[in-house]
Amino acid sequence: MKFKSGKAPGGLFDYQERKAALCQKATPLDRLNARVDWELFRPELEGHLDDQCGVQGGGTPWCPGLMFKILVLQKYFALSEEQTEFQILDRFSFQRFLGLDVGDGVPDQNSIWTFKERLGGKGLRGCFDLFDEVLRATGLLASKGKIVDASFVAVPRQRNTREENAQIKASRTPEGWQENPDQLAQKDVAARWAIKHQERHYGYKNPIKCNAQSKLIERYTVTDASVHDSQPLVELLDPKEGRLQADSAYRSRKIDAELCRRGLQNCLHEKGHRNHPLNEPQKATNTRKSRIRARVEHLFGFQVQQMRANWIRTIGKIRAEPGIGLGNLVYNLFRYVQLGGSMV
Repeated sequence: MKFKSGKAPGGLFDYQERKAALCQKATPLDRLNARVDWELFRPELEGHLDDQCGVQGGGTPWCPGLMFKILVLQKYFALSEEQTEFQILDRFSFQRFLGLDVGDGVPDQNSIWTFKERLGGKGLRGCFDLFDEVLRATGLLASKGKIVDASFVAVPRQRNTREENAQIKASRTPEGWQENPDQLAQKDVAARWAIKHQERHYGYKNPIKCNAQSKLIERYTVTDASVHDSQPLVELLDPKEGRLQADSAYRSRKIDAELCRRGLQNCLHEKGHRNHPLNEPQKATNTRKSRIRARVEHLFGFQVQQMRANWIRTIGKIRAEPGIGLGNLVYNLFRYVQLGGSMV
């Protein structure tokens, strides 16, 4: 009995037919490319990189628009710089997303890393704000209901002594580290430990405010993991937010007074206390509120399951901020497409 092996002498027409067949199978990347006007980000990218790119005597820098799309690929598929370069060379879908062909040049891993470093947290924040303006113009953020929550973002764990950890917690550099720059460069002195539901976390937090209806992120900040969820709340709020949903961790007299002062409808979950458990009406109210507040978990679920955004490879808050911010922007891009938005 004969079987097909799939092997046959290949040629130029076979390559063209394979590419044509792949173009008929739309991927999430194709849909993103068709709906998003990437030129929107060019002024922010070029303006931020003008003073850092094109140094006299250096090579011609890569197009910022191309590099930004590469960062989107890297974050969406949770790739290292080395793997990003390889996958662009290896996958037709990546090349199609970037507008490249097999014979075109591809930025190497060092170019990708350097671009990300130069863009930094400020550049990523600027890109996030630009896209936020598009979302507001399309009415996707018009709903007055907001949800606030935070997720842990883990980083490589440090192997320090108790004495070193105590000095780091006191915002001091442990003795001997300054004399060894290589060792200091590998130490994350901004990340912290936290325990939640008997689980230990090390790294940072991604506190966000999202629209309750569209589940799009409107604002975010970055803190270390030990900061209580409620502390960055005021930083996330805007005037005239309408209703604010959040779990019971945000409930306190101080926050209740702040929401009242701002004229916001307080829809925070009720909190029980020792010797003062929640009564049945309060439990029923929390259940109703949970049907709305749970929508933020869908957001975090996408970031964790698709993008693995609950873990980053970098060391230090300076690099954690753009990594976390990029994860929030990439989520908004794909959510925008899912909602049927189009900028083209």
